[in-house]
Amino acid sequence: MSSSFGTVLKLQLFGESHGPAVGMCLDGFPAGFRLDPEALQTFLDRRAPGRSALTSARREADRPEFLSGLADGRTCGAPLTAVLPNGDAHPADYAGLEDTPRPSHADYPAAVKYHGAQAASGGGHFSGRLTAPLCVAGGLCLQLLAAQGVEIFAHIAQIGSIPDRAFDPLAPERPGSGFPVLDTAAGEAMRAEIAAAAAAGDSVGGVVECAVTGLPAGVGAPMFGGLENRLAQALFAIPAVKGAEFGSGFAGAALRGSENNDPYCMENGAVHTRTNHAGGILGGLSTGMPIVFRAAFKPTPSIALPQQTVRLSDGAPVTLELRGRHDPCIVPRAVPCVEAAAALAVLDAALEARIWKL
Repeated sequence: MSSSFGTVLKLQLFGESHGPAVGMCLDGFPAGFRLDPEALQTFLDRRAPGRSALTSARREADRPEFLSGLADGRTCGAPLTAVLPNGDAHPADYAGLEDTPRPSHADYPAAVKYHGAQAASGGGHFSGRLTAPLCVAGGLCLQLLAAQGVEIFAHIAQIGSIPDRAFDPLAPERPGSGFPVLDTAAGEAMRAEIAAAAAAGDSVGGVVECAVTGLPAGVGAPMFGGLENRLAQALFAIPAVKGAEFGSGFAGAALRGSENNDPYCMENGAVHTRTNHAGGILGGLSTGMPIVFRAAFKPTPSIALPQQTVRLSDGAPVTLELRGRHDPCIVPRAVPCVEAAAALAVLDAALEARIWKL
C-alpha cells in the first residue's frame, strides 16, 4: 500500500491536510519500552507550523492522542495508533482549486488518478501535513534507537545558494538548538534569504544533511533491501524531496577510485576506515562508520506571485493567485522529518537483523 512502510516495523499514515485529523499506526514496535512523552513533544514542536515568522501561519498543537499500543506509559506490543487533530484547518482557502491545479503540486496527477474524487484542500493526503504523524512514528523510533546507542541528527546544509559547514563524515556533530545549523553566521544568512523570498511573494529550497552514528556493521541487505534503498524510500515520503545522495554522492563521480576509496585500519581493536566517502554503507550494509546522507528539497510551490495554469473543465488558460498560509521555505521544518524518516528505516533494518535483544 502506498501509505505504508517497513518490513518488521510497519507504519501506516492516514488523514488529509484539512480533514478532521491526521495520524499513524505503527505495528511491530518492541514491547516494554517506556516512552518519554516530553521528549516526543519537543521533537514534534520542531516540525510544527506557526512557531516563527519564517513559517506558515497555520497553528496546530500537534499533541498526539494515543489510542492504542501504550499501557502505563510503556509499549505493550499492540500496534501504536496516534491521531493529531487538525485544529486550524481553512479548507475555504482552497475553494475552486479542483478545477485549476496549482503548478508543481500533485493536484493535476491526483485528479487524473482519482477521477476528481481526491481531497483537494491543502493537497489532501499529498500534503506536508502528513509529516506530522511521520514524526510521531519517527520520534518513537529515535527514542528506542538512542537507548541502544544509535543517534540520528540533521542540519540545514543549504538554503538557496547559502551553505552551512558540512558534517565531518568521520565524526559528525549535532547542530545547536534552535535554527539547526553548524555555523551560526551561515544560519543568519539563511534566515535573511528566506525572509527576502517571502517579501517578494516567492519561496526558496535547500538541502538537509543527516547522520546516523552508533549503528554496528552488517545491518541491511543487498540489492533491493539495502540501507540506501530503505532510507531513500522513507525520505521520498516527505513532500518536496527531489533528490538524495549518500557519502560523496554525485561529487564522487568526479573522483578516481584512489581518491574515493576508503582505506581500512584498526582503531582500538575495531575495524574502521580512514575516510568515509561511502557514507557508512557498502553493498546495502552498514559499515560501522557514520551514515551520512543528504536530501534536496524543492522551493515551496505555493507562492503569492501570479502563476499560469489551466482550467481542467474547458482547457482555458488561467492566471492563478493563491491564498492560504504557506512556508516561504520548508527546509527548517523538514529537518526533524528527515531524522524521523531515517529513524524508521534504520530501526526497521536493525529489527530485521536482530542485532539487539528487544
